[in-house]
Amino acid sequence: MKRLLCYFIFLCFIFIQTPQAMAQTQFYKPLESYTASLPGEFSQIDPERQEALRAIGDYIVEKRKADLPVQITVICTHNSRRSHMGQLWLQAAATYYEVPKVHTFSGGTEVTAFNPRAVAALERAGFKISKTNNASEPDNPLYETSLGQGLENYRLFSKKFSHPQNPQKDFAAIMVCSDADAACPIVPGADARFAIPYEDPKLFDGSPSETPQYDARARQIAREMFFVMEYAKNQIAVWQAGQK
Repeated sequence: MKRLLCYFIFLCFIFIQTPQAMAQTQFYKPLESYTASLPGEFSQIDPERQEALRAIGDYIVEKRKADLPVQITVICTHNSRRSHMGQLWLQAAATYYEVPKVHTFSGGTEVTAFNPRAVAALERAGFKISKTNNASEPDNPLYETSLGQGLENYRLFSKKFSHPQNPQKDFAAIMVCSDADAACPIVPGADARFAIPYEDPKLFDGSPSETPQYDARARQIAREMFFVMEYAKNQIAVWQAGQK
């Protein structure tokens, strides 16, 4: 009888506590809905591109095998659009696939500002983003970004890739524009460097195609960052199974 009572109390604890615990780590509903369909789009990534993305995944796997943190800085020229998208989507993918100790950053070869059009595209995808004026750099505001209740917030703004907020060593550099790729054949402190350029949505600023093009670029980057992280999660699982 005592055993049955203990079991009943245990079940009550699970039913009462689990929904609350889950709620603390869930994406916001719009972001949850957006990300749920991304794995079904992996077939849209051409084989050559998939190979380049798997190389990033292999870097993540090797770091996790060594029980080291994974630090990745996403770099484009102005740190205004594609690099911020890459940083957020890679972090979201690590959260989605529960790959631990992944920390993402972004930077540019020069400083401008996080472009409001890119901010709006990420908000449409489901991120919650709030703008804060930057007293020291009025033209380069700060953006507090959240993926969901109970999840870490990220402060985004335009900065050089060598900014003190970014890792100075033991990180991977992902070059997401051709100009930055050409300008930085070597990224100081990086122990790996990958080039996966994306078309710049800036080309469509002020045109009727502006919003759909920004949404398309955000979707493409999301899809590919989720591909990277799903691959890494699966490879880590295979490795862990082999250790037993």
